[in-house]
Order: sequence, then structure tokens, then C-alpha cells
Amino acid sequence: MTKEKIFSSFGILPKEEMLEVKPNFKQLQIGIPKESSFQENRVSLTPDSVGLLIANGHSVIIEKGAGDASNFTDKEYTDKGAELAYSKEEVFKANFILKIEPPTKEELTLMQRGQELFSAVQMSTQNADYFKTLVKKNITAFGFEFIKDKQEKLPIVRSMSEIAGNTAMLIAGECLSNMNNGKGLMLGGISGLKPTNVVVIGAGTVGEYACRTSLGLGASVIVFDDSVTKLRRLQNNINHRIATSTLQPKALGKALKRADVVIAALQIGDGKVPCIVSEEMVSEMKKGSVVVDVSIDQGGCFETSEVTSHKKPTFVKHDVVHYCVPNIASRVSRTASMAISNILTPILLRIAEEGGVEHTIRKHECLRRGVYTCHGNLTNEVLGKNFKIPFVDLDLIMASR
Repeated sequence: MTKEKIFSSFGILPKEEMLEVKPNFKQLQIGIPKESSFQENRVSLTPDSVGLLIANGHSVIIEKGAGDASNFTDKEYTDKGAELAYSKEEVFKANFILKIEPPTKEELTLMQRGQELFSAVQMSTQNADYFKTLVKKNITAFGFEFIKDKQEKLPIVRSMSEIAGNTAMLIAGECLSNMNNGKGLMLGGISGLKPTNVVVIGAGTVGEYACRTSLGLGASVIVFDDSVTKLRRLQNNINHRIATSTLQPKALGKALKRADVVIAALQIGDGKVPCIVSEEMVSEMKKGSVVVDVSIDQGGCFETSEVTSHKKPTFVKHDVVHYCVPNIASRVSRTASMAISNILTPILLRIAEEGGVEHTIRKHECLRRGVYTCHGNLTNEVLGKNFKIPFVDLDLIMASR
């Protein structure tokens, strides 16, 4: 027996290195329809993001006028290589559909079996039929409210909350000015004058950024929340000692009587926010004071709050100005669109590099958590319980494939 045969029989001879075979690059066909929901001005991808995706070998088809409300022209998109569509039917032939609002009933009928969808879910405005349609069409749907990053945060939700917190204070400043029949107060303070009093209800992201803006303008701020941990975290984040309090009715009522501006920023993850401020408490507030109820998306935490629109954003009740427009981020749609686009673009590039959605969600848990329908099943437990639809854990589906 030769030496080579002896070594080979014992497996001593070196063998060829077994390298990991990566999935093939997948070209994405991305469709961006024009938002048809009421007063939705945002768009899911900016022209620069579209250009980056096309430079990486993908194709983008966008409906005419999709970026107009965010001041992105059709020419900007076509100059970057996007194809312009003149009907939703053309857009919904793409494999990947990117929206801001959830698809409407009409758009759901245009969706094709096996497509991928990125959009908000807006659970409080949905019904069971919406999810059943996605399941029936075998749509793999990602929800903005569920997509997490490596730090276990919700990047899109947080970005929109940051915008809402900052913008809420700018809105309050407008409502206080003479130009809008306000008291003629400047939001903030200057040397020699007592600063305006701002009450922030809720110490989450919206409350934190409302607080930052108020302090930057020189206002006097007090923050209320039912969690001491959140209040402590807010103080640490802004690195400033401010007045804080738990939601004690007596302390809150006293602060509201002195307030010039109240920002209602309570957020509940899976349901309706509790009513914190009664109509009686509102009636005892200063004449001409301003309430911005950012929580109106989830029902509002002022008893006097009523949903308003961007065209007619305010109403007066008990001599108090109320601003109760849902979707405040759409008021500054260009900024909001850029923020969303910056988050979605790397996700899409990753999906392509790793060979498609299936490989990506198998490898990245943070993205897997963003999926709420997949392979003909509802895969989100919260949605399943709220809408009484059977759901299957996505990890089990992945393990069986």
C-alpha cells in the first residue's frame, strides 16, 4: 500500500477548504404608489435613495406625483433612473411595494400573490379583513411599528416621534401668536420677563423632544408621567434637571391652571390612551392657552379633544385652543420622508445582498420581528389577539422550511 493511500484512509491528507456559499444577489423590483390616504404627504423613498438602489442594480417604478406633497418632483426621480407610472396598476406589478399608510381596500385588490409590503400598520384604524386579505394573498408584510434595530429600538416610530415632539412645540408657538388670534405670547423667555409655562404629559420620545425644544426656547417646563423610571430616563437623556411629577390629579390640575402650553404625549403600545385631563380641568385653564394633543392618534388624553385636520387644525373649547391633528409628522413631510427613507434604504440593500426576504429574516431577528404576515399566516401575536385571528410564530415557520 502506498504512503498516499495509507494517509488518505486515515483522513490525514489535506482536503479542499469548504467555504460558505452565500445566497445569490437578488434584484429588487420596487414600486412606490402615490399615497391616497387623507392628508398623507410623505413618500417612502427620496430621489437620492432611489438613485442609490438603482446604482446597486435594482429597479424602481414610482407613480406620477408620489413625491409632490414632499416637494420631490417626478423629474428628480426619473433623473435618478426611476420609471414613472401613470396608474397604480403599473406600480403594483412590482415585487416590493413601499408605502407610508397601509394599503387601502382598492390597493389591496391590486396586490398580487407573493408580494412583499413595507408600510405602517395603524392597528387602531384596521379591521380583521385587512389582515385576512394579506394572508390569503400570501403577502410578506413588514410593519413600521414592529421593525426593530440592533439596539431593540423601533427606528421608524422613534424618528416620527422625534419629529412630532419638536413640531408640536412649533405648532404651540404659532397658536400663541397674534397671527393666529392667540394671546400674543412668545413661546420661551427673554431677559427680564417670566418665561411661558409648558406642561408635557408623557415622558416617552415625543415628550422628550417636546421638552428639549421648550428648554431650548427658554420656557419653564414640567413633565408628568405614571412611570418614575421614564421620568428619570428623560432627565438623564436631556442632561438637565427639570420639574417632574407622577400623574397625580391634584398636582396635574395645579400645573394646568398655570400652563400656557400643554403637550399631551402619552403613548400606549397596543391600545387606546387613557383620558387623563377632564373637561372640568380644561375649563379651569388660562384663557388663550394651547393644548396640542399628540396622543389623538390613539384616542387622545384630553376629554375635550376631537380629531381635526391639517386644513382646519384647531378649535376652541372653554377658551382653550385645541390642536388635535393625527399624523403630525405629515405636516413636515419632506423631513419625515427623508427620515423614513434613510431607514428603509439600508434594509432593502441588505435584503438584496442576502438573497431575498426569506434569507434576511432568517438571519436578522430585528427584521424578523417586523413581519406580521408571512407564508399565508398572521405571525404577530398582538394583532392575532386584538383581531381574533389565528397566528403562527414566525420562528416556527422558518424552522419548518
